[in-house]
Amino acid sequence: MLFYKKCLGGELHFQTLGESVGTEQLPEALEAYILQASLRCAHAEIIATDLVPDEGLYRGNNIALLLECRSLNELMLVYQRLAKGGTATQRVVPTKSGSYYASLTDRFGIRWMLNFTPEGATGQ
Repeated sequence: MLFYKKCLGGELHFQTLGESVGTEQLPEALEAYILQASLRCAHAEIIATDLVPDEGLYRGNNIALLLECRSLNELMLVYQRLAKGGTATQRVVPTKSGSYYASLTDRFGIRWMLNFTPEGATGQ
């Protein structure tokens, strides 16, 4: 993540196991281990973790890319392009907060989350 910070700039944050929910039973020695790292820059957020689902580690399931789009049209266009040869996990939908959200896994196995928050929407 330090490499991506050098490349993209932005703010890098780490969340430890001790800071996460439901880890009260963890041995104290594990509390300092990093659960995930997130890099936030102007139009993107990269979230990475070494923890993987039950199916194990495979290329792409250790990161998810969040792209904050500048318009609904941009979100739709990027979604269509990334989805070619991939798998849609959430088609573009409006959220309760007034933003629009979609997610997919691209043809390379990378998970993408796309978001657009119009002016005046809470985006939460």
